[in-house]
Amino acid sequence: MPIDRQRRIARALTATIPRAPFLDAEAIRAAARARHMRALSPQSAVWLATVAHIRHAHTEYDALMDEGYDRDAARFFVLDAINAVLDRWGATRQLNAEAEDGPPLADDAEIDAAGGKDFSRA
Repeated sequence: MPIDRQRRIARALTATIPRAPFLDAEAIRAAARARHMRALSPQSAVWLATVAHIRHAHTEYDALMDEGYDRDAARFFVLDAINAVLDRWGATRQLNAEAEDGPPLADDAEIDAAGGKDFSRA
């Protein structure tokens, strides 16, 4: 991966979620640098990786999926929790129900593959 893209991802991450804890920021940075994210701008890659990371690491999303909720319902129920984390991290934007987390180019399974977790059922 070109060094310039890595720097742009790092800048986008700092600009988007300036108070993210180091371990979370590292996981997001790794996901944003994944091969399948190269077609996206660094800002879009960081945003998609951020939302997916928060959804799986900081909400009850996976538990809801395990209980049988479908993807859209589970995402609806964790929307406020995602935005609360974004607020704590000083995010420059919020997730909204209509435009959820961006284009359908990268789903959770692809984004989280960079971190080694399998969320293919999400």
